[in-house]
Amino acid sequence: MTLIDLKNINKTYGKGEAKVEALKNINLKIDEGEFASIMGASGSGKSTLLNIIGCLDEFDSGKYFLENNDITKHKTGKLAKIRNKKFGFIVQHFALIDTYSVYENVQIPLEYAGISRRKRKKIIHETLDRLGILSKINKTPRQLSGGQNQRVAIARALVNNPDIILADEPTGALDKKNGDQLLDIFKELNENGKTIIIVTHDKDVSDKCRRKITITDGEIIDSNFSVNSKDI
Repeated sequence: MTLIDLKNINKTYGKGEAKVEALKNINLKIDEGEFASIMGASGSGKSTLLNIIGCLDEFDSGKYFLENNDITKHKTGKLAKIRNKKFGFIVQHFALIDTYSVYENVQIPLEYAGISRRKRKKIIHETLDRLGILSKINKTPRQLSGGQNQRVAIARALVNNPDIILADEPTGALDKKNGDQLLDIFKELNENGKTIIIVTHDKDVSDKCRRKITITDGEIIDSNFSVNSKDI
């Protein structure tokens, strides 16, 4: 089943001489259960593409179908609800609130979704336990290692049980050991039915995904399933 279908998406920033064409006539389909990378150099448009997929950014022209529903003209409030329900976001520098505990950071999407306090507690405990960091529940990000903070960020992305995980340079702030462990987690999530899309400039990370989408100067130049993708 086609989960995401982008048709002729264009996105620009700035005006006049400062105008930049971030995305040019993007056509892309992502099927349910895919494990894909979006690869490109800095400034190629890959993060802009990910933000549009995740309903974080608007585009100038084109159509966006999510599960065969045209969400192109949805209002900001409706897009926010779709974003919170359908997507889990993981970014390079974790985007955790330093003064919050692990529990408080992870519960943010659940609060927004209106989940009761009792149910929130159960979901958070189960998710942290699954990721091996339940013992850190009362710690703050400053008291944790980079790898542990990335697991907290993953937990926050998972608590609403989204269908799609979007990760923007998720291994960029990690050493190789923790980066490999993170990719192991992604592989397990994908095997359990999650659709995973990773933005990266790291060929080693991209090689471990089943599909490679390559973007250059705002245009997709390749979007193939890799017959040589490495098992993580």
